[in-house]
Amino acid sequence: MVTLLWIIAVILVIAGIFAIIRGQLLWGIVLIVVGLLVGPGGVSIFT
Repeated sequence: MVTLLWIIAVILVIAGIFAIIRGQLLWGIVLIVVGLLVGPGGVSIFT
């Protein structure tokens, strides 16, 4: 479960970075924040 959350978090953060590069600043920030919440935050919530 922990590994799955980290994989999802990494994918969200990478997608957010690419969105920022393409010029979609707001969507990129949202994806990065959600990725950070799912990763370290989600791991601490579920364990």
